[in-house]
Amino acid sequence: MVSDGGMPLYNKIISVKMEKLFNEFQPVTSEAWKEKIIEDLKGADYDKKMIWRTAEGFNVNPFYRKEDLPEGCGKEMPGEYPFTRGNRASNDWLVRQNINIPDAGEANARAKKIIAEGVNSISFKVKGKLVTPEYIPALLAGIDAEKVELNFNVCVGKVVEFTSLLVEYYRQRGFDLANIRGSVEYDPIAKELLAGKVIENYTEAIKALIEATSAMPKFRCIAVSSFKLNNAGAYIAQELGYALAWGNEYMNAATEAGIPADVVAKNIKFNMGISSNFFMEIAKFRAARMLWAKIVEQYGPQCKCACKMIIHAETSEFNLTVFDSYVNMLRTQTEAMSAAIAGVESIAVTPYDAAYEKPTDFAQRIAKNQQLILKHESHLDKVADPAGGSYYIESLTASIAAEAWKKFLAIESDGGLHKAVKEGKVQADIEATGESRRTALAKRKEILLGTNQYPNFSETTEGKRPLPAGCNCGCGCHDPEKVTLSIRRLGEEFEQLRIATEESGRRPKAFMLTIGNLAMRQARAQFSCNFLATAGYEVIDNLGFKSVEEGVAAALEAKADIVVICSSDDEYAEYAIPAFQAIGDKAIFIVAGAPACMPELQKAGIENFIHVRVNVLDTLKELNSKLGI
Repeated sequence: MVSDGGMPLYNKIISVKMEKLFNEFQPVTSEAWKEKIIEDLKGADYDKKMIWRTAEGFNVNPFYRKEDLPEGCGKEMPGEYPFTRGNRASNDWLVRQNINIPDAGEANARAKKIIAEGVNSISFKVKGKLVTPEYIPALLAGIDAEKVELNFNVCVGKVVEFTSLLVEYYRQRGFDLANIRGSVEYDPIAKELLAGKVIENYTEAIKALIEATSAMPKFRCIAVSSFKLNNAGAYIAQELGYALAWGNEYMNAATEAGIPADVVAKNIKFNMGISSNFFMEIAKFRAARMLWAKIVEQYGPQCKCACKMIIHAETSEFNLTVFDSYVNMLRTQTEAMSAAIAGVESIAVTPYDAAYEKPTDFAQRIAKNQQLILKHESHLDKVADPAGGSYYIESLTASIAAEAWKKFLAIESDGGLHKAVKEGKVQADIEATGESRRTALAKRKEILLGTNQYPNFSETTEGKRPLPAGCNCGCGCHDPEKVTLSIRRLGEEFEQLRIATEESGRRPKAFMLTIGNLAMRQARAQFSCNFLATAGYEVIDNLGFKSVEEGVAAALEAKADIVVICSSDDEYAEYAIPAFQAIGDKAIFIVAGAPACMPELQKAGIENFIHVRVNVLDTLKELNSKLGI
């Protein structure tokens, strides 16, 4: 090819043309973009309309540009300290499934089945009473421990004994211990959070575990189970701040006991949750690696490789629902995408039916396939740090890191995480967040699709009932007098309300008396149908009535238990009182909206109004009470 000055002539021609093209467009400043947005808002307040105040405590702007990138962003490559962009130059992750089956033979059969189907990481739940020399050979028979990552969640009181038996099993079977990947999840702080079991001197167990697994460099024995906080409703920066303090608690205790910092850090695995906040979860995992690297660095490890944060991510249980449960697949899919894009080491997708039953084979197969789709169809494992360079995600990473770091410093200045857990401060903090989110759900400031908004009008439970949450380790070590972490799903109260309606043996009818202004009556009828169907009521919508008399007659003919008048604010002054008087005590009468004439309507005896500012849950509980449910 003809060249000119070292550059191929064709490329030079293209370069000149591109330069001319871009010279025709003047650069646009951020101020110009903002001015255009303000113009389009037609007088509305820019800050109120366009700037989002997150639950994490920082603002998110409507757009981001190159000048918004944090200082130093993008200088390191994936696999380079401080590992913001990932621990490695590739983005492949392990597909994990959890097995909670007490019988060793049954658990073994399940493990071999899912391995054959594409799972390459397994976590076994092992109850304390099962830790015997005979159990491990039965559990792992026929499984190649060098090809599959094997993880074990064992009762804290039996974990050292179990690990010794496990290592001995690997030796006897002739496995190359240097190639064994996996973990034994020793996490005494999690035990205290969930069961109130205080374990003061856990460093002896850590030393014993590290010694037992010293010949397995790819095996980790200390766990930080912050996904438990996620399942209890923790905000993103809140979970991360506690996770950092959690890991630092173990680092500090073990190094003070004489274990080298490199050894301790390389034995810690972070088990973190994934909420449905897609972009912020990507940013959380990137911020987590960066902050953990900075923390470990302060302990003076011999190798920067010790600063890598190894993360296993699990989709949230907090937002799973019993009703419209197939929507759970959509939630877990976006959550798994967040973790995959963020570059975690392994992911477990919670089966869509986990809120109300032991997951079926079908649900577990779907959960596994959700990850395989991300690998084999979306090819997210083929691109290192797919989010790198995104002005938005890079800015979110810096903001979440800043908020999580504040949380971390506050915990450390108050004596560390273990002290905070013993005093019940962590439990109280997470409980307050969970209650805040449940209140937001009740007021529809937070939406749970199919639960407090857009329910499936015709759905019934078909006998499904929510499963209780708990430790279930089988060791009998719960302390009922201690404050423990309250793990309740976000939508539980709405589900209880709807189940109560179903169990009452009757399905109340809510009739939409639509009249007047076409646009307003349709909008308010749709709002009211969604509102009342969340309690399991049968909703009867209508196209519109020419008069109050016609609408009331239709409602009485339908034997409605509830009549909702849907019209415009101005027309309520004309229609509401006559409709209310005509209905009398034959049904509960509701006005859809909060019109200016509300005081006059209330003076006439109208008590019930539904609109965007009411507490949906409390209103429906009150209606159920009036209906005798």
